[in-house]
Amino acid sequence: MKLEFDTDRELDIIAIGRACIDLNAVEYNRPMEETMTFKKYVGGSPANIAIGTSKLGLKAGFIGKLADDQHGRFIEQYMTGVGVDTSHMVVDKEGHKTGLTFTEIKSPEECSILMYRDEVADLYLDASEVSEEYIKKAKILLVSGTALAKSPSREAVLKAVQLAKKNDVQVFFELDYRGYTWASPEETSIYYTLVAQNADVVIGTRDEFDVMENIENGNNDETVNALFQHSPKLIVIKHGVEGSYAYAKSGDVFRGNAYLTKVLKTFGAGDSYASAFLYALLNGKDIETALKYGSASAAIVVSKHSSSEAMPTVKEIEQLIAEREAVTNQ
Repeated sequence: MKLEFDTDRELDIIAIGRACIDLNAVEYNRPMEETMTFKKYVGGSPANIAIGTSKLGLKAGFIGKLADDQHGRFIEQYMTGVGVDTSHMVVDKEGHKTGLTFTEIKSPEECSILMYRDEVADLYLDASEVSEEYIKKAKILLVSGTALAKSPSREAVLKAVQLAKKNDVQVFFELDYRGYTWASPEETSIYYTLVAQNADVVIGTRDEFDVMENIENGNNDETVNALFQHSPKLIVIKHGVEGSYAYAKSGDVFRGNAYLTKVLKTFGAGDSYASAFLYALLNGKDIETALKYGSASAAIVVSKHSSSEAMPTVKEIEQLIAEREAVTNQ
């Protein structure tokens, strides 16, 4: 099974939402209290996905709001440098700052992040700053859950989804749950469900789908059956090292195995997975192959220090898949 896209579009994907700064611990295997040095990267799920897809050769654009400061300029310059169209990244003029994420790498299994998300510029993207003319240039609009956490960013994203549907742009919803940005589990569930029901493709971890449904230990079949009453035609549910499942509205179910690797840190896996999964679908690969691309890309990024800068090339992804399949077939 393959997804069909409108080939007569200038851009492959436009991502909307959070672009911020990741400060990753340079010193491994120690708590943040003892970490003295950090390295700066561009971060934020939709920004990472735009960067990842651009590095894979897709034409990516971005809609977001940047702080009028050194970090904001760094983000814009980096994203432009890797080929992302930043013409619809708006500069905040009201003094809001760039979001910061510090990461702690105690061990490959024990990584944590400390986010500064109060009054950040990306949550002040206004609906009036979302252009229909721009959105209709894309095959895919990628929406990330964090952008729904506060107004006016929430309304900007809902407007973008509405415009995408009006102009036959496929909506991909990457759940990207960050609890500390939200007022309550009930509020999260309402807005996640609203966007998921209007998306064409929904991607997230089993835990994130539980957040969306405001339940514990949810069941994949129940989740997909409920969403298939609405717009989605493909739902991808990730189960970490157990791999991922893609459920098609047609009733087909596809399994993607996780590729084991030497893990340095756990963050960044979801964004790299989504980038390569999108790349494969847009290049006419079937869903099973797209799951392999996603898993391979995630395996590469968790073995490296950054998220955005570690995004792999197509050659690296295909080489890892070939190597693992050669071992499996021996």
